[in-house]
Amino acid sequence: MFDLSGKTALVTGGASGIGLAISKTFAKQGAYVHILEVNIDLTNQVVNDILAEGGQAKAHVLDISKQADVVNVVNSIADSHPIHILVNNAGVAHIGKADTTAEIDFDRVVNVNVKGVYNCLMATIPHLKTNGGGVILNMASIAATVGIPERFAYSATKGAVYSMTLSVARDYLSDGIRCNSISPARVHTPFVDGFIAKTYPGREEEMFEKLSKTQPIGRMAKPEEIGALALYLCSDEASFITGCDYLIDGGFEKLNN
Repeated sequence: MFDLSGKTALVTGGASGIGLAISKTFAKQGAYVHILEVNIDLTNQVVNDILAEGGQAKAHVLDISKQADVVNVVNSIADSHPIHILVNNAGVAHIGKADTTAEIDFDRVVNVNVKGVYNCLMATIPHLKTNGGGVILNMASIAATVGIPERFAYSATKGAVYSMTLSVARDYLSDGIRCNSISPARVHTPFVDGFIAKTYPGREEEMFEKLSKTQPIGRMAKPEEIGALALYLCSDEASFITGCDYLIDGGFEKLNN
């Protein structure tokens, strides 16, 4: 089950955190994984690790906020391999309220989290249509549907990702393209550790425990758990699923009452 042999997958932000887990999980299941990242050194290391484990992967340096570059990279991949899967995982975070978010920060978050997703959709969908269909998976967040303190810009962008998922799922039904999204709560990644260390110096252990317990299940998710859900949604076993958002939040949205 969940065999991706013979399939080509594009994973944005696929060299760290959740994206890294998705890249490695897909490669283990037989996919040829193309990792689209801004950090080429980190991406090359991930690709080498995948190759050493017998998988297939290739690194592409890419800023997804730049449409022409996205189109060029996606077209170059499609020239070599039919594209079957797109995972829009790359994103940036921001802390701030509506009146404390600077315009430059708002634009930065929108350019990556919204425009970047749009750019990848716009560049990849024509190839999926030509190939007779495929799967798109977008990384949303519980911040799209729950009021999270001081996440104004980030929440706005993840709400857009959620809406784009529904729109794409509806528009390309007749083309055999499925589109879903995943909405994680807090996931234990190096980004989280760095955020805690920077924001709460000297209180790292205390704050990690506090943030972990905001999930009723009592801990943060592991990136590999998100990767496993991504694998299912992009596999043939999920062929009857489209236009859905999947919470993977340890009970955060439904049980915090």
